[in-house]
Amino acid sequence: MSALSRRACALDYPTRPVRVLVGFAPGGTADIAARLIGQSLSEHFGQQFVIENRPGASSNVATEAVARAAPDGYALLDVTATNGVNASLYANLPFSLTRDFAMVAGIAQMPLVLEVAPSLGVASVEELVAYAKANPGKLTMGSFGTDSTSHVAGELFKMNAGIDAVHVPYAAPLITALLSNEVQAGFDNLTSSIGTIKSGQLRALAVTTRTRSPALPDVPTLSEFQPGFEASGWNGIAAPKATPPAIVEALNASINAALADPKNASRIVELGGSAFSVTPGDFDKFVADEVAKWERVVKAANIKPE
Repeated sequence: MSALSRRACALDYPTRPVRVLVGFAPGGTADIAARLIGQSLSEHFGQQFVIENRPGASSNVATEAVARAAPDGYALLDVTATNGVNASLYANLPFSLTRDFAMVAGIAQMPLVLEVAPSLGVASVEELVAYAKANPGKLTMGSFGTDSTSHVAGELFKMNAGIDAVHVPYAAPLITALLSNEVQAGFDNLTSSIGTIKSGQLRALAVTTRTRSPALPDVPTLSEFQPGFEASGWNGIAAPKATPPAIVEALNASINAALADPKNASRIVELGGSAFSVTPGDFDKFVADEVAKWERVVKAANIKPE
């Protein structure tokens, strides 16, 4: 890491504050994780990494601003799973996530959790699929909004399972709809649901990451039932495409070092996620795979922007 830092210094980077644009309002999980890493970057490089919230158009406003910024490492994007969905959801975006950005580093992966109200009477993924097949078109699956990660995760699950279920977007917290039996099942953020799961008010059937969540170690992953299934929330750092490789590598090394710090790693676990430490190349492939996966789902389910 010190060698990479010296290479960045040879490029006189950074000599002034760096902006990290977040496409959502303050307080969300991705925003908190970005601030955590921004503080570590500030300490490591001796320059402020300023988190700038620029919500709008489902994060497309912030994403376009960074795509158009000078490729000098002073404007970075807190890229998220929403960007991966947006790439195919919006037909005429003035930027391409896969062509106009250099993926720098991951920060966190946040599982969704497939949960049901105990009153539904199912205790496993297999039982939920069996119920849906026995009652075609009657199972209601809520989400926290049309075209959200919760929605597309549900559509991917339905496609893989070969079931017919009714999507119900819900403006209020999804757990409210589940607890009141307005919907029978749904994919929600683990951080939003974990309290009601541990209290027994809701039943967790599976998490959506490839590995089990440290917060719910006894809950299986959906990939244990549908091989290859992954629909987690995630975030990381991206830069304009032509950003010098030495800057990308120095940022990646510093971010991965921060993620290896037990204090930072435990804070991410408290948020319901896990540290997402990858190389720039691996992160680039991950994002490209996300874009391709959600393009198939968006087209198959004919999902339109909300």
